[in-house]
Amino acid sequence: MTKKLKIVSGDTNHEIAFLQQESQNEDLGVFWLGGFKSSMLGSKANYLNEFAKKHGLEFTRFDYCGHGLSGGKFIDGTISKWLEEALAIFELTKGSQIIVGSSMGGWLALLLNRILLERGKNRIKAMVLIAPAIDMTKDLMSDKFSSQELEQLEKNGFIEQPSDYEEPYIITKKLIDDGEKHLLFGKGSIFTSCPIHILQGKLDDAVPVEHALKLMSHITNDECEFSLIPNGNHSLSSPKDLENLGEVILNLVDK
Repeated sequence: MTKKLKIVSGDTNHEIAFLQQESQNEDLGVFWLGGFKSSMLGSKANYLNEFAKKHGLEFTRFDYCGHGLSGGKFIDGTISKWLEEALAIFELTKGSQIIVGSSMGGWLALLLNRILLERGKNRIKAMVLIAPAIDMTKDLMSDKFSSQELEQLEKNGFIEQPSDYEEPYIITKKLIDDGEKHLLFGKGSIFTSCPIHILQGKLDDAVPVEHALKLMSHITNDECEFSLIPNGNHSLSSPKDLENLGEVILNLVDK
């Protein structure tokens, strides 16, 4: 059954939809962070729900504001808001958690981990980052905008780009500007204090292989494995991809 959590902070006042499959094992769970414009009812999240049920693990997933079943408008979303929501939902979990972050969710996973470390409340056992879109508002968006798009962004406050969904992506200046506060690259090593496994499709045209390798170059003090899937695209949602995801999580459970 879908639950709702009200988020009230600053100019934020809306309900976040989440699903939590509880387990008798309160020591370990899986926490899902989806991608930009994605839903907690997507194929990877649904697979993880069944996977967690099979292995007796708690599983928690949610929709960011403006996504899926949650309130709020997509165009009002920022990394700061979505990170705040991730923190609020994470507080509803029990025990250690294996964070699985897909695309933008990979960036949020690292940001969430950093905040929890700073607060001395880190319960993250490990992270699985699927095509992690670290610093996406800069490296994968604004740095790649044409001069015309940059002009439209300044003039109109947003631009539209094609997407794999029915509607185009609306990328706002507010999203780009806010993303600057959370950039991780170019600021030395990224510390996680937990093992990381990166899953990257070789055929990914949204988050290229080079971007995932850039993340690898920033993780110099923690255990980090990198798996390149030769025929994998950005989604990594084929039956074989999902099976591989499950095997990676089981390996991390045993660590």
